[in-house]
Amino acid sequence: MAVWRDPDSHPRYVPVKTALIVRHVPREGAAGFLQPIEAAGYHIERIDVADAAFVEADLCTPDLLIMMGGPMGVYEQEAYPWIPLQIEKLAARLDKDRPTLGVCLGSQMMAAALGARVYPGGRSEIGFASVTLSDKGAASPLRHLAEAPVLHWHGDTFDLPDNVELLASTNTYPHQAFRRGANVLALQFHAEMGEDPRFEQWLTHFRDDFHGCGPTEESLRAGHDAHGPGAVAAGRAMIGEWLDGLV
Repeated sequence: MAVWRDPDSHPRYVPVKTALIVRHVPREGAAGFLQPIEAAGYHIERIDVADAAFVEADLCTPDLLIMMGGPMGVYEQEAYPWIPLQIEKLAARLDKDRPTLGVCLGSQMMAAALGARVYPGGRSEIGFASVTLSDKGAASPLRHLAEAPVLHWHGDTFDLPDNVELLASTNTYPHQAFRRGANVLALQFHAEMGEDPRFEQWLTHFRDDFHGCGPTEESLRAGHDAHGPGAVAAGRAMIGEWLDGLV
């Protein structure tokens, strides 16, 4: 709890909003999204799925849950036994309509928790590129992305869950973002990345993702330099507006 003091009255206690970031690998954090989350008054905590504490973590408790990306696939449950556990915990949270944001793997986890199929798309989508907004997307916080290429880095995709609104697409993958009501937002792309130095780690650790599929380390770095600041600014505006509209 936080204490607020009025010099003319007794201290009173006001609740602090909590946000939990679930990280699947350390190099994929909330990056540019941290600023609007903190500005909205959230105290941020983090947990890695590799931590022993994740088994007992209650994902329903935080006021806001943010699930970031990772190189694994939702369907690789034998190799990553925490995946079905996370989907189960996430399904319980979504059933309560608790505010939840998923990015890349996080969005795929949300699709799976809502009963949709997640699967290899057969083609990598890597680099900075624009998304095409649906009519619903253009009237949503994603409107801030209309003129801003954002980072894509994935080869998996998902069927659209029932009872959600499709917000954005690309020519390669039509399901790039969806929402359910005001509280549930899933983003396949990385609008948080563009100014985080960990991008250099992506170029090193995830080189096999783009080797031979079109982009090069040099072209990805050039795209990052050209589009990164604009992507982060648009991503922050998007998340800030989404947070303002939470129920």
